[in-house]
Amino acid sequence: MGKDKYNITINRLYGSGGRIMGKKLSQELGIPFYDEEILKMASEESAVGEQYFRLNDEKAGNNLFFRAVGGLRTSLEEPSIEEDLTSPENLFRFQAKMIRRVAEEQSCIIMGRCADFVLSAAGVENLVRLFVYADSTTCIRRVMEVDGVDTKEALRRVNRISRQRRDYYKYYTGRDWEDMENYDLPINTTRLELGPAVQLVKEYMKLRNINQ
Repeated sequence: MGKDKYNITINRLYGSGGRIMGKKLSQELGIPFYDEEILKMASEESAVGEQYFRLNDEKAGNNLFFRAVGGLRTSLEEPSIEEDLTSPENLFRFQAKMIRRVAEEQSCIIMGRCADFVLSAAGVENLVRLFVYADSTTCIRRVMEVDGVDTKEALRRVNRISRQRRDYYKYYTGRDWEDMENYDLPINTTRLELGPAVQLVKEYMKLRNINQ
């Protein structure tokens, strides 16, 4: 493997196995994995309580104008330290700042939080943007197994959390979360176990001469 820095971002349908894939990739590639760690880092940077970030984590803001026009135009600006310090939009800017920082410092894997959009806009090179998905039956089965819930509750969680992620992505990027043009490698895990899916990502990286 070479020394060139690279970053992997993962968006995923709830129940598709994207988070497990991310952790497996992290182990096999020997690079850090960032998920909720971004919230803690943003809290430390901003001196805003971590609970504020958790309350707004991967949820759209409540500004009806931004919802109507389809995207917060100032989402990538520097965060404010004024009276809007704890607004959902400003908390997102702190997260985006942390995402840019960790990607600049090292090769890493970042889960969700519009990291693909944030890093693309920053002109990051050697960026691999993944979208992991599966059919409803597979997502429901995995949620039942992992969360220990029945079919009805698993279906409710799949629909609710995926809808939240869809709205969140649209609010802060102005883009459609499930538009595959936003990604380099969409992976359907319906008939693919997560281990082989990880190998697929590694093969793709070889084809792009990343991490050689």
